[in-house]
Amino acid sequence: MKSTVTILLSLLLLSTSFPTINSFFSYNQLQTLTSLAHSLMNRVASLRATRGDFTGSERARRIAEKLEGGLGLWRGIWSMSWDYIRNYSWRDMETKEMFGAVSDMTQFLSALGELTQLESDKERATWFIGNYQRVFNISRSILQRLLKVFIKSGSLRELVLTLQREVEGGLIMDCLTLGSNDLKGLMQIIKDVASQFSSSNRSENGRWEEL
Repeated sequence: MKSTVTILLSLLLLSTSFPTINSFFSYNQLQTLTSLAHSLMNRVASLRATRGDFTGSERARRIAEKLEGGLGLWRGIWSMSWDYIRNYSWRDMETKEMFGAVSDMTQFLSALGELTQLESDKERATWFIGNYQRVFNISRSILQRLLKVFIKSGSLRELVLTLQREVEGGLIMDCLTLGSNDLKGLMQIIKDVASQFSSSNRSENGRWEEL
C-alpha cells in the first residue's frame, strides 16, 4: 500500500506543468537524498541517546521518521513544491545568495574530501581539531544565505530553520563523529540541486528582462 501511494504521488508531482521543487530533482537524486538523510538522522538519534541527550535524540528521530517514506514524506515534498509555486516561482529571488550558498557548499565538500582521505584515527582526530570550526562556520553561512533566499513563511523556510537549529545544536559534530561519507553524499546532491536551481532562476529572470 505504501509503495502504491509513493508511486502515485511521484507520478502526480513529476507530471505537473508547474515549476515545482521536483523540477530540480531527478527521482534517483530524491531517493538517494532521503535514504542518506534517513539513515544519518537515525544514527544521530542513537548517538545522542548514548550520551544522555534524549531531547536531541528525539528531535533527530522525528526528522528521520519524516524521511522514512510513504505518504508523510510525499506530503512534505508536495508542501515545499506548493510553497515554491506560491512564493518564489514568479518572483525574482536572491540569486546572489544562492550562488554564495553553492560556493559555500563547494568549500564544505572540499573539507569533507580532506577528511575522507585520512586513514588513521589519529589523522582524523588531528583534522577534526584543526578544521571543525571552519566546517561549522561554513554550515552556518550556507543556512544564513538560504534564509535570505527563502524569505517567505512556508515549508522551505521552515526546513532551513529546522536545519539551522540542529546545526547550532551540534548536528555537524554528530555527523562527523559518525563518519563523513553520508554527509558528503548529502551535501553533493544538495549542491547539485542548488546549482541547477540558481541557474534556472537566473535564466528565467533573463527571459523576463528581455520581454
